[in-house]
Amino acid sequence: MQKVRWGILSTAKIGTLKVIPAMQLGQHSEVVAIGSRSAAAAGQAAAELGIARSHGSYEALLADPQVEAVYNPLPNHLHVPWSIKALEAGKHVLCEKPIALTAAEGQLLVDAGRRHPHLKLMEAFMYRHHPQWLRAQALVRAGAIGTLRTIHSFFSYHNDDAHNIRNMADIGGGGLMDIGCYNISLARFIFGAEPSRACGLVEYDPQF
Repeated sequence: MQKVRWGILSTAKIGTLKVIPAMQLGQHSEVVAIGSRSAAAAGQAAAELGIARSHGSYEALLADPQVEAVYNPLPNHLHVPWSIKALEAGKHVLCEKPIALTAAEGQLLVDAGRRHPHLKLMEAFMYRHHPQWLRAQALVRAGAIGTLRTIHSFFSYHNDDAHNIRNMADIGGGGLMDIGCYNISLARFIFGAEPSRACGLVEYDPQF
């Protein structure tokens, strides 16, 4: 059975703790390389995870001929530039959410994908492939609960560390970008439609 040969773009925890182990358990994936801005960090991660090749720069990972597809778990503001570079290097791309921070950035990715039509570019919303959500979508579309008009959704966790990248607005952090994108994506997934208007409301809790 042919396997997709993956290169991991950074030693981010979502990759080393979650995605890489899952890929290594899969029948269709093989993690062949990992890259980091630090050769030492890449080497350590490779040794701990049983990955054959490590690279001391992102550019070196993209240049690795053994890598067919790249998983991009970099901080949110780096999703677009490095996903485009991966496409230009001839690699398929699985990019963490949110794949872009603005519509204009998203269009840059669309344009890059169209320049390389033989390559796949995907945003890593795992729920879209989970049996429970596929079943929920099927039930809604079959009219099992009547006409769907409204979705109320909540996704939250406590994180008051100002130095955590998830809380740094200038690099694409914050509640909306880090986890609110799931709620928006899910609504689009269930409705099977794009929003015609969007608005937002922020409520600050004095405890946090």
